Amino acid sequence: MPRTVKDLLVEIKDTTELMVDLAYSAILYNNEDIAEEVLELEGRVLDLLKQIRVVSILAARRVEEAEKVSSILQIANAGQKISSAAADISSLVLRNIRLSDEMVKLMLYHSEETVVKLEVPENSEIAGKTLGEVRLHTRTGMRVIAIKRGFSWIFNPDRDTMVYKGDLLFAKGDPAALPRFYEVVAGKQIPPPPEPPDIKIEELDRAVDLLIEVKNLSELSVDLAYSSLIYGNDEIALEVVYLEEVIDNTKFEIEKSVLKCSRHFNDEQLMPLMAIVEIAYCSELIADAARDIAQVLLDKMEIPAIFKEAMRETDEVLTLITVSEESPLNGKTLGEARVESNTGMHVVAIKRKNEWITKPTANTRIFSGDVLIAKGTREGESELLKLCSTRAPLP
Repeated sequence: MPRTVKDLLVEIKDTTELMVDLAYSAILYNNEDIAEEVLELEGRVLDLLKQIRVVSILAARRVEEAEKVSSILQIANAGQKISSAAADISSLVLRNIRLSDEMVKLMLYHSEETVVKLEVPENSEIAGKTLGEVRLHTRTGMRVIAIKRGFSWIFNPDRDTMVYKGDLLFAKGDPAALPRFYEVVAGKQIPPPPEPPDIKIEELDRAVDLLIEVKNLSELSVDLAYSSLIYGNDEIALEVVYLEEVIDNTKFEIEKSVLKCSRHFNDEQLMPLMAIVEIAYCSELIADAARDIAQVLLDKMEIPAIFKEAMRETDEVLTLITVSEESPLNGKTLGEARVESNTGMHVVAIKRKNEWITKPTANTRIFSGDVLIAKGTREGESELLKLCSTRAPLP
């Protein structure tokens, strides 16, 4: 049975976002199994792109229809760019080009969203239940992106996926949500993560700091790009253009810092430096693809209603919610309100009057009238909507 444009768009977005998550997981945990899965998914995206081209061409019989198709194809082609960049990051693992342990610890500690792996113990409350039954994402703010079961892998598990004792969960979310995730999955308390070790070489320390910035901003730019189209918001689209320019400039700074510090290393020690440069380059490609998506709106291309319908059916929804004066969030920081832990929604940006906060942290304070751009599950969206409008106290 032929696939519809909507179905293909949903799968392209879901697959490319999963690929980025898995690619960074592969490089941070030096995991070849995950890296190989990313390369297989790249082939899947190429196949989806061929299908959407054929379906779109067949659907365009008049000039007006062709204009609608051109915007859909530009979005799909941007997805393919993201897919290719994720595959290139994963290829580093298979070529044994990896970051040093110190670099990995720094990236995990300072990333806006961290990746964790945790084994499900025998006495876990989630063992023998589905992810939907335990509402893991909503309760903890951490989304399971892969499960290793013995020698088998389950990538992009859904709410019907069963969890068993001994499963190794790979999950992504706010670093502040880690204690709750450990409590629910393993029934144990964990202390705050220790400060990562200092990198002694100043230029290398700067390169890693900038790499963390580029990684965070490139992922943010994709979320904002899709948001700009869903809500027809030129301001968000222009923010994506700005972020792409920032990332371009930052990539050059990373390359300069790496060149400066390379004199401290011999030929056998250059692999981590190569990894930094390549990850920065791939992150820039992801930001370029995000700009291509946002450009659809800025170029006044027609965005078919089917696009918005498709975005509502993806694994993670993007939503804009205004904070009311009665909301318990009013006057609280994201950390104090434990927004991600309580709702499973990750706040990626905030609009306050005529200004944008594109990198909200746990210390970012929320006020009535703020517009939150957040991503997560549909159930989490409902929880965040209630939190932004209700008079009830925080959980």
